[in-house]
Amino acid sequence: MTTDQDLIIIGAGGAGLSAAQYGARGNLRTLLLEELSSGGQALLIDTLENYPGFPDAVSGFDFTQKMEEQARKFGAQVENAAVSAVRKEDGIFVVETDRGPITTLTVILATGAKHRTLGVPGEAELSGKGVSYCATCDGPFFKGKRMLVVGGGDAACDEATYLSHLADSILMIHRRDRFRAQKAVAARVLANPKITVRFNTELRKIEGDKVVRKVKLVDNQAGKECEEEVAAVFVFIGSDPRTDLVKGMGLPLDDGGYIETNQRMETHVPGLYAVGDVRASPFRQLVVAAGEGAVAAHAAGQYIDETKGEKY
Repeated sequence: MTTDQDLIIIGAGGAGLSAAQYGARGNLRTLLLEELSSGGQALLIDTLENYPGFPDAVSGFDFTQKMEEQARKFGAQVENAAVSAVRKEDGIFVVETDRGPITTLTVILATGAKHRTLGVPGEAELSGKGVSYCATCDGPFFKGKRMLVVGGGDAACDEATYLSHLADSILMIHRRDRFRAQKAVAARVLANPKITVRFNTELRKIEGDKVVRKVKLVDNQAGKECEEEVAAVFVFIGSDPRTDLVKGMGLPLDDGGYIETNQRMETHVPGLYAVGDVRASPFRQLVVAAGEGAVAAHAAGQYIDETKGEKY
């Protein structure tokens, strides 16, 4: 069974970079494909302070550059290419790219998920400077300060509850007249004395110079606008996992559209793995993604040995 590669990893975020390192270190012919630049969502992290072994904070850019350098040192190839489709034919995967098709024995999908944004003025400009899409990542930077949470689902309620442990004043807004979250989750938020909830309220603008200073809100029933001083804006209105490449494979997805795997990161297609933010997971962090990448690469190596009759 001759192929161009043993392992192709699609997506060079934390999960993909970790998989590339472990794949190459395991003596697999490993190719990491990334359409843009290595780093993924980690590039949005201005100050990474919660990765084990890094007591001094580092930027997400610098951290993932080190990950790429390490993967290359072990022999992984890292190339810029846009992938349009993945299919399996006669036990071999064909990865279609803008440079032509590439064959491989295994594929790790590390394409991530795209956070939905509000599209309001100031959101993009102040992203990473008080505007965040991850409470666990950035909440500790705003301890003791007033924060705004936007959203009404389970994630928004869970993250608001987490942030309430860091500050005494959390303002939470939702555009509808009730939460979409599960009743028990919503009830915890409504009973939390540190969280003030305003329904039928939308965010119109985020203002600040180098950091978030205040926001403009509107009551969408009365049409009245107001300003609120906050140090941070946390947006939790959902994410869109990037699963388009494998839609034709009929992979099981959870309610949010994320790919379901077992503990070995295996999908129901033998030789195909999913890691990081594209995978159904209870906790999305860089350290978790890196661990998943390592597990998937190890499992891919074992799968290849099995297909060659070299299992040990």
